[in-house]
Amino acid sequence: MAVMLELRRELCAYGRRAAELGLVIGTSGNLSARDGGLVAVTPSGVALDVLEPADCPIVSLDGHLVEGDRQPSSETPMHLAVYAATGAGAIVHTHSMFGTVVASTMTELPPIHYNAMLLGGTIRVADYATYGTPELAANVRIALEGRTAALMANHGGVTVGATLGDAFEATRLLEWLCELYVRSLTIGEPTILTDAQLADVVDRALNPPTFPRKE
Repeated sequence: MAVMLELRRELCAYGRRAAELGLVIGTSGNLSARDGGLVAVTPSGVALDVLEPADCPIVSLDGHLVEGDRQPSSETPMHLAVYAATGAGAIVHTHSMFGTVVASTMTELPPIHYNAMLLGGTIRVADYATYGTPELAANVRIALEGRTAALMANHGGVTVGATLGDAFEATRLLEWLCELYVRSLTIGEPTILTDAQLADVVDRALNPPTFPRKE
């Protein structure tokens, strides 16, 4: 269980960072990380900035509590549904301000900046459903298809990654893109990148320029 202990420590570290950056408030938001058939997840009812490794329960992929005295986050069914549908190794769910603003007003976040391609392109907003329900889990799973980030209507955002570090950086990027879009709306109509422009971004990433070495 040495790996699970390390994942629990990472949950605490990234939970504190999420709180420090204002991505969560109070007991909102949750994180998880997976090792094989086991998932370490933040607990229900505990603020992320005061978590200790022992606070984080371990559950199986079929939803059984394996270890821990606290109950898993109420959003654990959503985490498990995403793990079942993807090869993700970690999930971060936040109630960040700009992400929640976009999630409460739009059906998608258009690609206002080419860095949206790092998350898969246009960010979908999953249809609203009560938190912790199978309906919400199904909606998020659909919104994440082909993406590493999604928004949840009138709720917040969710990102996935191979590691907690990857998922957390995706969360930071998602919030930055949402803030960029919201702030752009205050001075005019944001210019959205076209499919052709986005394709050029992908091509550039796949075929970066090379620089000859000076002799």
